[in-house]
Amino acid sequence: MDLILISFSFLLLSLTLLLILKRHPKTKNINPPPSPPSLPILGHLHLLKPPLHHSLATLSSLHGPILSLRFGSRPALLISSLSAATDCFSTNDLVFANRPRLLAGKHLGYNYTTIAWASYGPHWRNLRRLTTLELFSTLRLNSFSSMRRDEVLSLVKSLVKDSKHGAMTKVVLRPRLFELSLNIMMRMIAGKRYYGDDEVKDKEEGEKFKEIVEETFRVSGNSNLCDFLPFLRYFGYGGMERRVVRLHEKRDAFLQELIEKHKEIRRTRDDHVHAGDHCEGEGIKAVIHVLLGLQVDDPDYYTDEIIKGVVVMMLTAGTDTSAVTIEWAMSLLLNHPEVLDNVKDEILMNVGEKRFVTEVDLQKLPYLHGIISETLRLQPAAPIIPAHESSEDCKVGGFDVPCGTMLLVNAWAIQRDPELWAEPNKFVPERWLLEKEREAHQKTLPFGIGRRSCPGEGLAMRVVGLALAALIQCFDWRRVDGELVDLSEGPGLTMPKAQPLLALCQPRALICNAIL
Repeated sequence: MDLILISFSFLLLSLTLLLILKRHPKTKNINPPPSPPSLPILGHLHLLKPPLHHSLATLSSLHGPILSLRFGSRPALLISSLSAATDCFSTNDLVFANRPRLLAGKHLGYNYTTIAWASYGPHWRNLRRLTTLELFSTLRLNSFSSMRRDEVLSLVKSLVKDSKHGAMTKVVLRPRLFELSLNIMMRMIAGKRYYGDDEVKDKEEGEKFKEIVEETFRVSGNSNLCDFLPFLRYFGYGGMERRVVRLHEKRDAFLQELIEKHKEIRRTRDDHVHAGDHCEGEGIKAVIHVLLGLQVDDPDYYTDEIIKGVVVMMLTAGTDTSAVTIEWAMSLLLNHPEVLDNVKDEILMNVGEKRFVTEVDLQKLPYLHGIISETLRLQPAAPIIPAHESSEDCKVGGFDVPCGTMLLVNAWAIQRDPELWAEPNKFVPERWLLEKEREAHQKTLPFGIGRRSCPGEGLAMRVVGLALAALIQCFDWRRVDGELVDLSEGPGLTMPKAQPLLALCQPRALICNAIL
């Protein structure tokens, strides 16, 4: 019965499309980009296979760096060259400032009102201003530096504690790195931590929220056919929308409870002096209290949904992405022990073994920055820049692009382009130190590009830099059984490793004795 209904729907949709084409012949799209052969109804959906950035890179290698695609009912523009990406986000930056209206944005993005999902306009500009000035400004980030140091130090202590009398011990880094990044974000947001020593409260709440965050990344990393073939929604195809709705309800209830707790604190204590307004005695207002203060001044705009949307953005952008990047960096270093030795020497020369590395020290560690930059080039946490959508007709690379086209920029492919990089698939941190590579950062897109680039880049670089430096300073690392670390990519929005990194870890006695 279902098969008959689906077949009938295909036929009905085909007839509708034919009528539309007859009434509205293509006169505007004079010079469209090249397009691979497509199928009726599906368009090019059948060509997409996980991981998506690999299949899109294959299409571009066969048909060109600027391609016109059709995913069901949605026209799309695929960009795989730096010059075309620059064209999209410089000349046409305002044209491509919108987001496509996908089901994830409707349900997980609070009906397209979060900064990640809102289309360009006054609301988005206000959210961008808020995140830039109130959440991720240099002054704000500096105020949280001691908190980040405490959390990285807590990670180091837990690894030392788990080692057996200072001997080499097998360690799975991924869960520890996720807990590190989640603790950092939750202390910034709400002044609380979920993992660490025995004094941590609400561990059960932390595990619950960890599951919510992980499910968010799993759902967001899966394509939803209903976004491209809307008629499938009537048949409940795949149950994806129901899954997204259930996740939203669970996550929304958790965040609402968090907001209510902090509202109660504000009602029972003086706003300016009570400890609950601050991040665990550090004298810095937690983000949620900044937002609740804005709500008092403008309750019609700063509703609970807007506040929850900001919190969701920070958690989504600041947890799994940092953890994944650190894990990839450690994996690459273990496969290149000579690079690991070089960066260890740099840290020992500029920091030493008698004190713990700080964020101020990062300025004196160019080779470490080269390692991070090379990791982001080879294994970006966002291999496909989040989709944009054109708000009017425009030209890209001399081709005509109609209004309403979904833009996909394959950062992974651009950052491995042999025309831009010598030996593009090799891990070579030294390339970032060479005089001719001073402009290398202009050829990478790990945090996006243009007015909708990630506002949390400064925070991410601090967290990744400090955590990676601490792991290298405080421990000796080896591969298990001497075998190369598997660098296969797993499914998900942030391109995690297919297999969590398992490595041998041994505390370095001098530095560990100094900091413990």
